[in-house]
Amino acid sequence: MKNLLTIGLVISNLIAFSQKPNIIFIFSDDHTSQAISAYGSKIAKTPNIDRIAKAGAILHNNVVSNSICGPSRATLLTGKFSHMNGYKVNEKVFNIDQAVFPEALQKNGYQTAWVGKMHLGGLPHGFDFLNVLPGQGHYYNPDFINQKNEKIQYEGYVSDLITKFSKEWLEQRDKSKPFFMVVGHKATHREWFPDVQDLGSYDDVNFPLPANFYDSYDGRPAARDQDMTVDKTMVLASDLKVNANYNSPAFKRFTPAQKTAYYDYYQNKVTKDFESKQLTGKALVEWKFQRYMRDYLSTARSLDRNIGELLDYLDQTGLAKNTVVIYASDQGFYLGEHGWFDKRFIYEESLKTPFLIKYPGTIKAGTQVRQVVSNVDWAPTLLDIAGVEPTTGMQGKSFFSLLKNPKKSWDNNAYYHYYEYPQPHRVAPHFGLRTEQFTLAKFYGPQDSWELYDIKKDPQNMKNLYGDKAYAAIIQNLKATLKEKMIEHQDTEALELLEKEPK
Repeated sequence: MKNLLTIGLVISNLIAFSQKPNIIFIFSDDHTSQAISAYGSKIAKTPNIDRIAKAGAILHNNVVSNSICGPSRATLLTGKFSHMNGYKVNEKVFNIDQAVFPEALQKNGYQTAWVGKMHLGGLPHGFDFLNVLPGQGHYYNPDFINQKNEKIQYEGYVSDLITKFSKEWLEQRDKSKPFFMVVGHKATHREWFPDVQDLGSYDDVNFPLPANFYDSYDGRPAARDQDMTVDKTMVLASDLKVNANYNSPAFKRFTPAQKTAYYDYYQNKVTKDFESKQLTGKALVEWKFQRYMRDYLSTARSLDRNIGELLDYLDQTGLAKNTVVIYASDQGFYLGEHGWFDKRFIYEESLKTPFLIKYPGTIKAGTQVRQVVSNVDWAPTLLDIAGVEPTTGMQGKSFFSLLKNPKKSWDNNAYYHYYEYPQPHRVAPHFGLRTEQFTLAKFYGPQDSWELYDIKKDPQNMKNLYGDKAYAAIIQNLKATLKEKMIEHQDTEALELLEKEPK
């Protein structure tokens, strides 16, 4: 009888596990929605990312709570804002003693894995398998750190290797259990090293300058004081590979064949073209913009191809039928808007980040979600999809119901707080609120200024309406909501700054 009960329990558990969906979270770096054709881009080709949107849902107002790489990953893991999970700026060490949502998945029968870029300065618990890049990692012949904290270098291009290791884990996992896996891509992080096969992919494209490429930053002192312009900040040699130093640490990792391919393309073609033109002034900065776009999108091409390879694998193995696939990036990125690259600001291009999800049989194909959700909501949503209760202390809330019914009512407010100053790009720290129609921001530290934008009238955040008497009542209401959010989310540092404001 005891044996029969044991067998029955095992069968019961297997049935329960089989009903739980697998979840794959594909997480790229600095890949903005402006570079995804599913979001309406006319310049980028992302057919495989688009497959996820066509088969499921696309979120149009998915924002981040702190637009920077490591903190975004810490928020994914914890479901908490940066001031609560302790990871406010890059290149620190994530507190691995705090709760992370993959632990809750483990306790409910899931296997968990993270492959690729993690960028947290330490290896968090909650994962049955880890094979991650140290720090930012390298595009060519990168090192990976495994579960035993062993560092091993592999030959190949980073996007290909991440896909390879992801598929290998899927093959060797315990197939009697559901799984959760983060596939963390390095692309499209600076300095944009495309795969050899993608060099020159966009050379025949002449990219239109963004309408605000020559932004004068009138009425926005924080925007004026930054150091992230294509004009002055982007480096010809390291960023754009014009007369690149082929003895630098990055190129020393290359095989002879890889280095030859890069030299033939960047030295014999790109550099010669640049030197023949003898560019100055606007002609120079616009040439830099074209080169930036070509390298960025060529790097994204490998990213998209590898996403397609993983999707094909899921289709071929039958896993696609019960696997939730999500594509997201750690934040948005500027592709010349305001004359910039990089991220950090609460402005739309870096505040919003792509989020596409397919869940066969549950999320209707072609679903459009326009409510404002935040990356602090990602962890509770993933737990909700898995049928698991939120971890204690999580500050986000699940938007799974929105994915199933995009007409459902929702609190269209998202809180934001950015900290990293002065390096690397001199973006003043600021906090703010993003609603369905407005963005309100307070810059502090080296700046002391408020900004307000009507997103419906001014989606590029060019006209600061703060101080406009016609918006006085709106500003008062937004400040009241902002204060409520600070109290709700326990951001005492920001609350103290807010309460020092003149009444």
